[in-house]
Amino acid sequence: MGSSTSSVSSFRRLTKLSGNFSFYHLPTIHPKINSLAIGSSCNHRCFIHSKIDKRENAIYSEACSSPPLNSLNHNKDNNVTKSFSKQWNSQKLDLQQVRSLADSNQINTEVDQYRKGKFDTIPNPSDLAHFRQSSNKDIDSSVPHPNEALNNHPPIGTYVLPHPIWTEKQVHSVEITHKKPEGFTDNLAYKTVQLFRSAFDLFSGFKFGQTNERKWLNRICFLETVAGVPGMVAAMMRHMRSLRRMQRDQGWIHTLLEEAENERMHLLTALQLKQPSLLFRMCVIGSQGVFVTMFGVSYIISPKFCHRFVGYLEEEAVKTYSKCLEDIEHGNMKHWKTQPAPDVALRYWKLQPDATMKDVILAIRADEAHHRVVNHCLASLRKDEFNPYKPGQ
Repeated sequence: MGSSTSSVSSFRRLTKLSGNFSFYHLPTIHPKINSLAIGSSCNHRCFIHSKIDKRENAIYSEACSSPPLNSLNHNKDNNVTKSFSKQWNSQKLDLQQVRSLADSNQINTEVDQYRKGKFDTIPNPSDLAHFRQSSNKDIDSSVPHPNEALNNHPPIGTYVLPHPIWTEKQVHSVEITHKKPEGFTDNLAYKTVQLFRSAFDLFSGFKFGQTNERKWLNRICFLETVAGVPGMVAAMMRHMRSLRRMQRDQGWIHTLLEEAENERMHLLTALQLKQPSLLFRMCVIGSQGVFVTMFGVSYIISPKFCHRFVGYLEEEAVKTYSKCLEDIEHGNMKHWKTQPAPDVALRYWKLQPDATMKDVILAIRADEAHHRVVNHCLASLRKDEFNPYKPGQ
């Protein structure tokens, strides 16, 4: 009992000598110090955010060298404290931040402040120098402050799934093809696509008058908001089916998600040239709500119908972008032959720095031709057969 009391007194003398703080790093050097710090009633326990290197660890090691603290007599206690005080002061450690240990209420308060974006009232991770292994290594200044991270977003297309990168030969070799319907399901899918296209051409006014940049951008933006739905809905359905049946998916999900993201990137690229009106946005919201519901129910009933439907839809998309390329060459869109491609297109399709909008349309058409082949292939497979397309293919 007397030995324990003497040890606690020695530890308190150390804390008084070195200031109103406890030794955050001591548990890694001598476990006795840690047990005393936890068991004592000292109210000076704090985190020390300082530059700790091998030389400073040696100071702690000397102060905490055996025999253990609870076996030191009074004279040895004085020697240890004097030695520690002398070497501590000689180092002139830069105490960057002294902060009391947080209780549960303080932690909850700071979590709420972090969620609200109030980072100035909580510690900055770049100041926590005691996490560094050596004082010779400077804190990485490339890591942004949380406030900067909220304001400085990475460019569009930074985080994308694997997808094909087309060569010059591939984008110019795309042809308009058609798979002849076979059976009731194929014919129903084909007729449905033809009905949708005719209705859209009529209500969008695309059949009337001459085409121009405004009409093309409106058409591309609206169609891509619809084209991004099937892949995501189908992937979700197969994901839930895999969870429900506790069986593997046979590799379909990643291909469907890649398709959905690819269509979304087409939309984001077109939006660099035009911001839709409020009426346009309301039409997108309405059509999305209807189409998501219809396609989801249809996929539950017949996945084959849905993939065949998308296959025929992509056939029409290839026709649409081929017509756009004709307008670029000989129509009212000749300025797209020289208009620079948006930065997002350069990053996403790995285009040349001097790429133009014509190159972007060629890449988009190649994507649509790829989706055409993939969905016709998936429609011909049973839903429990293996997907032949690897990620990014």
